[in-house]
Amino acid sequence: MTMLKNLAASVASRWAGPSREMPTRSLAVWAGVLAVTLCGAADGMAADLAASAARASVRAEDAKRHVAALADDALEGRAAGSRGGRAAGTYLVDEFERIGIAPAGDEGGFYQRFGTMRNVLGMLRGSDPQASQEVVVIGAHYDHVGYGTPSNSYGPTGYIHNGADDNASGVSGLLEVAEACMLLPKRPRRTIVFALWDGEEVNLLGSRHFVKQRPLPLAHHRLAFSLNLDMIGRLRAQRLEVYGSRSAVGLRRAVAAANLPTNLELAFSWEYSEDSDHFPFLDAGVPTLMFHTGLHDEYHRPSDDTHLVNFAGIEPIASLALETLLAVADAEEPPVFREACREEREVDRRRLEAEAQPAPPKRWGLGTREDQGDPTAPIVVRVTPETPAARGGVLIGDRLLAINDQPLVNQADMVRKLGDAPDEVTVTIDRQGRLLSLQLVATP
Repeated sequence: MTMLKNLAASVASRWAGPSREMPTRSLAVWAGVLAVTLCGAADGMAADLAASAARASVRAEDAKRHVAALADDALEGRAAGSRGGRAAGTYLVDEFERIGIAPAGDEGGFYQRFGTMRNVLGMLRGSDPQASQEVVVIGAHYDHVGYGTPSNSYGPTGYIHNGADDNASGVSGLLEVAEACMLLPKRPRRTIVFALWDGEEVNLLGSRHFVKQRPLPLAHHRLAFSLNLDMIGRLRAQRLEVYGSRSAVGLRRAVAAANLPTNLELAFSWEYSEDSDHFPFLDAGVPTLMFHTGLHDEYHRPSDDTHLVNFAGIEPIASLALETLLAVADAEEPPVFREACREEREVDRRRLEAEAQPAPPKRWGLGTREDQGDPTAPIVVRVTPETPAARGGVLIGDRLLAINDQPLVNQADMVRKLGDAPDEVTVTIDRQGRLLSLQLVATP
């Protein structure tokens, strides 16, 4: 940046300085324009480099350091309100201070206390005077089950349950996202809250308390969106489970777009369950997502240890969380909660996908249905063999996003666009979070 600015200044002085005989007045004007342009380009280049460096700060090595610290035997399984849980809270506050996050807890500190438990809260104030009054939350619970009891362990009890995946992995991902946010050259428009919940293993007490009674720094802010990271340490076959995409129109598309650099296989679920810290937000009508890599044989057992965590897998999940969070934080308008998600389940999705729905002209070989959760992305429910759709690689379950690079408004718009299209079209689809472009050549 300094080199480009010096070059710009040199050009300007050579053609506009008092000791220089300028060929024409217009040349001096253009020299000034060039100087300003080069300075602007330098600043833009520096900002782009800083943004890239911020994103590159999400690293598997750092995630491993956090998991190893939180899942150490010295913390005795981090039971909510225990001495190990308090030690974990102290570690997390130290990390927030190291990163440079502002406190968002009670009395000017990072803790939000409730009973013997403590949430750890930090924030990055938004840059837009109005939008900064809206809060996007990224959260992960840091408590686990201590030595285990018959009610919270699959055994054996009496041994330290380190909870490396549940949920030191989610906490490590959040810390990586938080550090990247603090390194960005420009703050997002909305305020971001980094929340580490206590008491998740005790009926979601920490997140419930925050939703009902926010600390003074956030008391007058509106909750616009939340993202929960719970058990993201066992990525297998690049498959990430995504819950809550039905809670607002466009969330699925936002996650799919954010997934372009990471190219994970996204398994979107319609389940609406009271099983993690995303639920209190959904219950309060806040659009919410949860990322999760699935249960395993070590769940709530003493064997959930650090050496079993897929640290290389945490890195792309944290990167996806970062891009999703920033997309919402910088959006022109925040997502709007969709009440119908409360009643939707996986069985409904399977039933709807099995039903025959109106299809576009038969020459393409497609059957689709409109998704009320995201009408801009009709779902393919039928592909007729030996047709353009089949030959082009369209699969049942794909979502149509655009025809010849023209975004779709709804299913009727898709039918119209395909009906008006020439004999060869490019369709943009979302396949489990991957955006693909397929060429369809119509039958004569």
